[in-house]
Amino acid sequence: MAVIKDGSMDVQVTCNVSSLECGPLSGHHVLSSCEIPSHCMLEEVEFLKNGRYGTTCKGQLKQDGVTTAVRIKMFRGHSSSPEAAEFVELALFYSAVCKQDNVLRMLYCQTLRCPMYLVFETITPGNLLHFLWRLREGGYEKSHEECFSERSVYLVAKQVATGLDYLLSEHRLLHGYVAARSMLIGSGFLVKVSSLSSAFESRQSEKGTVGKERTARVPLKWQAPERLFRLSVTFQSDVWSFGILLYELITLGAPPFPELEPSETFLHDLLNYKLKRPPDCGGALFDLIKYCCMWNFKDRPAYSAIVKLLESYVHLADTKPLSATEHINISHYRRSAGVPP
Repeated sequence: MAVIKDGSMDVQVTCNVSSLECGPLSGHHVLSSCEIPSHCMLEEVEFLKNGRYGTTCKGQLKQDGVTTAVRIKMFRGHSSSPEAAEFVELALFYSAVCKQDNVLRMLYCQTLRCPMYLVFETITPGNLLHFLWRLREGGYEKSHEECFSERSVYLVAKQVATGLDYLLSEHRLLHGYVAARSMLIGSGFLVKVSSLSSAFESRQSEKGTVGKERTARVPLKWQAPERLFRLSVTFQSDVWSFGILLYELITLGAPPFPELEPSETFLHDLLNYKLKRPPDCGGALFDLIKYCCMWNFKDRPAYSAIVKLLESYVHLADTKPLSATEHINISHYRRSAGVPP
């Protein structure tokens, strides 16, 4: 029995072996090297949220006297269910794909016995969008060795583009939800691509495309025109979203296309919209945003080209700290960005 503490109450996740026996699901032999060693311990496990397969928690991984902060994705259900087999496939996916410094790594998994779970690395401060919002409030001025400037935007963006290029070139994977909220940031502005659910669904589907259900969860303002038209999704669709991510970075997390409502007329309004250059955004960076957000997907750059452009023009970037006059009102942000509650 594992006890998950969320700070206000104890939530018990019980593994009843008589009804939840973990049989030899396909893929277990491949995952044997990823199974969590018996001498490792997960401590201070606290509930964060409920997800598709079960609860997601945070905790501390204790191994050989070293304690590491981790995230734990737990499976809740019967081991003979299709969801259990899919959960093992998810573990296989992460073990095969997440082997690059700018992609979030799965450290261990437990699939040979119950409860089944996946253990991921985590970095602090964490969610990139929330980090940008805190910068608006001056929340990280004293905790980081350097200020967050336009030059920092280049460095962060290069890491994201490198991670996305790795997923595409090495594994032929589309991310499917490129946005600040899908990235993690750590000390020294280390960035890791996270939230690979859409990529996993793409791999699982026969056609290798992003499923309609997952597409519906991506806010309109982050979707490329061809995606809004329900046409085939390609890596260039993610490049459009990367352009929106650049906008998020330079504006410290402001919603994109602020003059447009995320309504049924959004696509029509977008067709006639001229993107405005944000404050503190240099000409080279703004040109890259527009390049990534070309209406015709064939005109957008490849990730390798984006990385080279970011490297070429970083010396032109301003080094003064970015600032914003307004704090983010979450309710207003959700309405303006079209992000579901």
